[in-house]
Amino acid sequence: MCRNITTLRGLVPPATEEEVEAASRQFVRKVTGIQRTSAATEEPFERAVSEIQEIVARLLDELPERRQPPPTVPPLRREEVRARIAAREAAEREHERAHALGLAHSHDDAEEDAPTARTAGV
Repeated sequence: MCRNITTLRGLVPPATEEEVEAASRQFVRKVTGIQRTSAATEEPFERAVSEIQEIVARLLDELPERRQPPPTVPPLRREEVRARIAAREAAEREHERAHALGLAHSHDDAEEDAPTARTAGV
């Protein structure tokens, strides 16, 4: 159904809460067609992500060990993805700092439209 959801069962070390949340979020995005939540969709969307995350975590705990590891490395374990997320988070922190200090700064459309870690499909 969705090629962006990565196999989490059998990872060494086991899938992290962050990886399970990312897969759950991608699943909810796919089945709802919602890429960015609005005031009307945020609460049910986030509730669905949370519920699916709990179900996936429980399922992964209950399944037997895999005989072979998954064939692909999850995005959140890839160096280039981690670096991209770290850079985006640093830019967001700097932007918030500029607001807090009342410093002049721009609000580029690219910055506003840039996906966050929650919406990046990682």
